[in-house]
Amino acid sequence: MLSAPPVRTVPPELAPAIRALDAGEPVLVFDAPEREGETDLVILSERATPELVRLLRKDAGGWICVAISEELRAKLGLPFYSELLAGAEAPFPIVRDLRREELRYDARSPFGLHVHPRATYTGIPDNDRAVGIRAIGELARDAARVSAVELQRRFAREFSSPGHLPIIYAAPRLLSERKGHTELSVSLARMGGLSESATVCEMLGDSGGARGPEAAREYARAHRFEFLDGQTIVRAWRTWASA
Repeated sequence: MLSAPPVRTVPPELAPAIRALDAGEPVLVFDAPEREGETDLVILSERATPELVRLLRKDAGGWICVAISEELRAKLGLPFYSELLAGAEAPFPIVRDLRREELRYDARSPFGLHVHPRATYTGIPDNDRAVGIRAIGELARDAARVSAVELQRRFAREFSSPGHLPIIYAAPRLLSERKGHTELSVSLARMGGLSESATVCEMLGDSGGARGPEAAREYARAHRFEFLDGQTIVRAWRTWASA
């Protein structure tokens, strides 16, 4: 968290999931039928381990990416990927057409930089990715008490770009503005008073599409993981944010 928030009570309906994240356990979050209609396996970045990365890779199977708050993005001075593409239009005219965002499920994408943790070799193995994910989580944890200059220096010491670890940025007003897994996971961390970076991965099925919500619920029951419907998080956010 970048500044001391008002003292607010953790929404009781979210408390078990927040405790699980803080304990280094994954939770499952379904966004909404009218949006992506997907369930993501979510971990707190600060608690990443090779075992958790392996779980995301094998049991979820989608895109493993690290979500951070807009406040942290701004303090680090990180660009959106779309902004980098805009700067490439002059030397590469085809980018002008390629960078048109035509998402079927949202107005814009949260895509940011892809980074490489300097302490690792390729950055792809579970061990390597856990190092990078955990480092971003620790930046999020320390952001409130570290200056922007020092935070940027630390980020540049620990990471280079491009790399195999994608970062995605939550909308400035979080769930008041956008209701993707990026915002759902960062809002959950904020309401729980946790470090505001979560790592998310879509759960895929065996049919070639997303794993259905009932199958995801069954997976959560079988593994004793917490399952949250996105609407539960959105409703809790509205109450919490207005307190």
